[in-house]
Amino acid sequence: MININEGRNEAIAARCKNLAEYSAFVAKERSLEKELGSRDEAVKETVKYCQKHDILREFLKLHASEVLNMLYREWNWDDALAVAREESREEGWEGGKAEGIEKGSFNEKLKIARNLLSEGTTFEFIQKITGLDMETIEKL
Repeated sequence: MININEGRNEAIAARCKNLAEYSAFVAKERSLEKELGSRDEAVKETVKYCQKHDILREFLKLHASEVLNMLYREWNWDDALAVAREESREEGWEGGKAEGIEKGSFNEKLKIARNLLSEGTTFEFIQKITGLDMETIEKL
């Protein structure tokens, strides 16, 4: 897991224009949300700003309404798994890749837990995401 927030890991962002622009998009939305006091308004204004300033322009031209709908909705792990299941079925993956994520190997769960710990995530959140017991997480 790599932190791509504005001002972090700039060498990586410099090599990938889309990643740098996404980072700029998120930073603009956060600053406008503080300024305007409304997430909905901040998202709308961020999309307009980015289109005007050639940030993710092509992507937003094609998908602006999808971006707005997605950003208005609060992220939910169960919803994300349901979407992944549906996408995997559409792609013809037997059993769905989301089930694989849920049942992921112990080593994969440890890797995810380590990454979350390195970002300062709480033990409780890591337990919720990975399903690891608290003792294992504490040992990490």
